[in-house]
Amino acid sequence: MDPASIIGLVLGLGAVFGSMIMEGGNPASIFLPPALVLVFLGTFGAVMIGGTLKDALGFFGSVAKAFMAKVTSPAALIEATVSLAERARREGLLALEDAIKAVENPFLRKGLEMAVDGTDPEEVREILEAEVEAKKAAVKTAAKPFTDMGGYAPTIGIIGTVIGLIHVLENLSDPGKLGHLIAGAFVATLWGVMSANVLWLPLGSRIKRIGELEIHQMELVIEGVMAIQAGANPRLIAQKLRSLCPPGSVPEAEAA
Repeated sequence: MDPASIIGLVLGLGAVFGSMIMEGGNPASIFLPPALVLVFLGTFGAVMIGGTLKDALGFFGSVAKAFMAKVTSPAALIEATVSLAERARREGLLALEDAIKAVENPFLRKGLEMAVDGTDPEEVREILEAEVEAKKAAVKTAAKPFTDMGGYAPTIGIIGTVIGLIHVLENLSDPGKLGHLIAGAFVATLWGVMSANVLWLPLGSRIKRIGELEIHQMELVIEGVMAIQAGANPRLIAQKLRSLCPPGSVPEAEAA
């Protein structure tokens, strides 16, 4: 698990609550149930209106993936691909039939299975590239609710503030309550802006980034499988796959 999201969330919330404490405020004062219900349930409800029930049900799975996703280096994938290429070069493509069972990457395993079964290289590429396109669409769908919530939350927070101010106007005859009511009215705006910029928008970006990394590795797999099926030199396969990675992401020693 990559801890970046958890660390970032702790830092973001810590900065907000830390600044409140430094200014002499009480962080507990912003935990007002009406504001929390309005902002969080209202925002989620707005997203449901703009999507499908399936999108809503997949929301919590996307949250879990954003926090728990394991970010792997392409170096291990390149090393595994080159190792398989060396065996195929020595013993033939059919010799990979047993080795495929030990391959951890399911996309690589699928590509190798088709290659070993004698599927035409062009068909193998078409099938694998179709899965990449499907993955891109899935990532876009998973990230959309979070980016939408990042847009809705501040506005719904303002709605909460307006509701609170209406309540203030209803109590003008009691000046002793005005300070507390006015402060409470702005809590909804605070939660709307804070949830959008510390939670929803960053989570949407996180899901997109994780998706980009997974898609990049899928593209590496396609090139690796095609090269293995063509009987290319393992050293050249390593160089090709390494050249497709961002500079510095795959150390020379690990990819060789």
